[in-house]
Amino acid sequence: QVQLVESGGGLVQAGGSLRLSCAASGCSFSSDSMGWFRQAPGKEREFVAAIMWSGGSTFYQESVKGRFTISRDIVKSTMYLQMNNLKPEDTAVYSCAGSYRGMWSRKVIDYNYWGQGIQVTVSS
Repeated sequence: QVQLVESGGGLVQAGGSLRLSCAASGCSFSSDSMGWFRQAPGKEREFVAAIMWSGGSTFYQESVKGRFTISRDIVKSTMYLQMNNLKPEDTAVYSCAGSYRGMWSRKVIDYNYWGQGIQVTVSS
């Protein structure tokens, strides 16, 4: 059974940084793509970034390009989201997710397994 566990969230001032981690277990992930999504209060869950587990290609939502970096450590089976220059509008519950599709996607429906989510709050 695939399991994803997020960590690293919290409260930070605008302009600060946080690094989220997503520890994965229960699958080889070799052909999977994995991603980060976020959901702010009253809004739909939205795509943030994705990475191909095998090749390492990365993809970002336009609003986080240049500020967020997605990466993975294959040995540790862990994915990361380094978030710099955080803004109050980045406040949300962040969730990691994995897809069996073998292609990256920004669509929630294309992801097969999810973490429980973790709160990130950016104060102004």
